[in-house]
Amino acid sequence: MEFNEEIRQELAAIVEALKSRVIHERDYGGTYRVFSMSDGATTVDQPVFEIDAKVDEAGIEDLTTLDTIHEKIADCRKCGLGSMRTNLVFGEGNPHADLVFVGEAPGEQEDRQGRPFVGRAGQLLTRIIEAMGLKRHDVYICNILKCRPPGNRNPKPAEIRACEPFLLQQLDVIRPKVICALGTFAAKTLLDTDVPISLLRGKFHAYHGIKLMPTYHPAYLLRNPGSKKQVWEDVQVIMKELNIQVRPGES
Repeated sequence: MEFNEEIRQELAAIVEALKSRVIHERDYGGTYRVFSMSDGATTVDQPVFEIDAKVDEAGIEDLTTLDTIHEKIADCRKCGLGSMRTNLVFGEGNPHADLVFVGEAPGEQEDRQGRPFVGRAGQLLTRIIEAMGLKRHDVYICNILKCRPPGNRNPKPAEIRACEPFLLQQLDVIRPKVICALGTFAAKTLLDTDVPISLLRGKFHAYHGIKLMPTYHPAYLLRNPGSKKQVWEDVQVIMKELNIQVRPGES
């Protein structure tokens, strides 16, 4: 009888832990695993951004595809930007891309169309991708924030905390080999650093186990065309890492 009571208490604790984790996952993103230990006990692990199991019967959403993640956050109101947007800008491209471009946030044109990098800066990014011998549909393009900050201001820390888990979920589904962080704010946010992008660019850094190359934002290049050479240098490092042959004369 005492043994059965111990089992009952352990099961009750597991149920409460799972309930807490499911609520956290619903509100903040991330998933959790349940492990059976060698001594017969069971434990709930800490949050990890790996979506690799379908457990609908337990009430946890299936986030194994980009479409399901997109559907989950379509009505997101975790920060004030959700009530001001025209369209949520989730991302687009190859769901299994080796290369993901990440900017900081959507701009006016992106907010109107619901697509990332479609304004003048986006057109320049497209030309950079094509100079690599690729097309937009070969890579994946997204932003840290999925909603446009008013006046294109820099994202606030609370907005980043609310939105970055969605980026991590996207990356876990795509599983890219390389991330290209576009611009000062994206690079500093993802790498959690105040080091200037002029010192960060040109070499790989680690972001959740993925190689990350910071480079200048296409909008910066529109204002400072002399920096295109440095961006092409960064792109060539990425191409070498991904075994993409450099195409002569397309810099």
